Parts: sequence; C-alpha cells; structure tokens
Amino acid sequence: MTSALDRPVKPPTFQGLSFRRKAVDKVATVLVTASVLVALVPLVWVLYTVVAKGFGAVTSSTWWLNSQAGMTAFAPGGGAYHAIVGTLFQGLVCAAISIPVGVFVGIYLVEYGGGTRMGKVTTFMVDILTGVPSIVAALFIYALWVATLGFERSGLAVSLALVLLMIPVIVRSTEEMLRIVPMDLREASYALGVPKWKTISAIVIPTALSGIVTGIMLALARVMGETAPLLILVGYSQAINFDMFGGFMGSLPGMMYDQTSAGAGANPVPTDRMWGAALTLIVLIAILNVGARFLAKFFAPKKV
Repeated sequence: MTSALDRPVKPPTFQGLSFRRKAVDKVATVLVTASVLVALVPLVWVLYTVVAKGFGAVTSSTWWLNSQAGMTAFAPGGGAYHAIVGTLFQGLVCAAISIPVGVFVGIYLVEYGGGTRMGKVTTFMVDILTGVPSIVAALFIYALWVATLGFERSGLAVSLALVLLMIPVIVRSTEEMLRIVPMDLREASYALGVPKWKTISAIVIPTALSGIVTGIMLALARVMGETAPLLILVGYSQAINFDMFGGFMGSLPGMMYDQTSAGAGANPVPTDRMWGAALTLIVLIAILNVGARFLAKFFAPKKV
C-alpha cells in the first residue's frame, strides 16, 4: 500500500483567482477609460467654443498685422498685433530668466543637494512658490520694483512677476525627469572616468531633455495667460509698444480683459475681439509647444 506521502500532489488551481484578477482588470480599465472621457469632455468643449467663436476674427488679414490704435470699442476693424508683440516679449523675457534658473536648481536638487540642509531649504522654498497666487507675486514685484526701487510700471516688471510663477514649475518637472534617468547610465559613465559635471551635461540632461522641455512649455503656457500681473504692473495699450522698460503695453490676456470691460457679450464687436484674442493665445502656445518638442527630439540622444 502507498502511504499518503507517496501519493502525487495535485497542483493548486488558480481558476478562481484568475477570474477575480481578470474581473478587477476589466473594472479598472473601464473606470480609467471613463475618467479619461470625462476629462476630455470639458477640454473638447472649451476648444470647440474658442475655435468656433474666435475663428472669424483670426482669419482676417488685418488681425495679425494691425493694432487697435485709434479704434473705438464698437467700431469693427483693427487687429491684435500689439497684443501678440506684448505677450511674446513678456513671455520670452520671463523664459530667458526662468529656464536656466529652474533647470539648474532642479539639477542641484537631484544630483548634488540630496539630503543636505541647503537642498531641504531649497525644496521647501520651491514648495512655497508653487502655491503662490499670481496676484501675490504681482504685488511683491510692485512693492519691490516700483515702490521700493522706484522703477516705473513696465513689461519688464510683468516678466519678473511671471518668473516667480514659472520657476517652481520648471524645478519640479526637471527634478522628476532627472530622477527617471536610470542610475546605471551615471555609474557606467563614472566607471569610464567621466567627471560628474560632464556626465550630467552629456548623458543625464540629453536623456531627460524631452520631459524637461515639456515641463518648460507647460510652465510657459501657464504664465502667458496670467492677467493679475498685467493689471497691477503695466497698463493696457491699444498701440504697439516695443519698450519693455516703460510705457503701457498690450497683451492677449489684457486685450481679453479690455474687451470684456468694453461690453463683450452685449455687443458683437468686442465679443469677437475677445474670442479672437483667446484663440490667438492658444495658437501661440501650440506653436511654441510644437517647436520645443521638435528641438527636444532633434537634440535628444540618437538610438544606435
């Protein structure tokens, strides 16, 4: 007779467990898909509304070549050239200051700061700046730049306020992208005798460049639509102003606010201008995003 120990043991069946996993997977897939669809509804709705209401204004040849100088609120005509120039100037000056500072701070926190006291203080300050409202940043620049140092309200003051809003977003996105880079790449470079600074500049940053550029463009898109710094730090002008150091300056958010005050919603002329300025701002941000992604892909490390 065979004992109980000699009898073959049947492998356990996982049919019940497998069915449960499949059911959970299906439910999770349905929930995630439904969440994406729910999130897309307002996005598509907003885009459709802006395009439908602003398409007529942006397709006019005068929209991109003329300003609103000399135009009254209810007289049709004019364009958004002055506002496009002001928005681009303020955004480019802000980006020129914010991008190097934000990227270098992100590199320091990931590659050098670690658990140091300086790194912890920097992380804490970045967290605080992340939650600062735009109007607080504008008031701070007004108190420092205008009231204390005596400079006049200008497009440069607006750019400085936008810098406070843009830097923390760039720092956070740069940190996350650098942490994704595998540590094996760094160790392989160190093993070949490459110094740390060259490893960061030649291996780590190019590997994470696409994500860093995406974060930069998200930060730039956020600050280009801010209105509070414009209202506090520079007045709105319907004429073209190329001087970043003085005088009122037009901008697309300022143009939208100006047309709202002029009777947008009650009169078709300022209403069309308001929606046209909104669509123009979206188009500019889209162009900057596409261009930045192209540059990131061009400079990214090539696959062998």
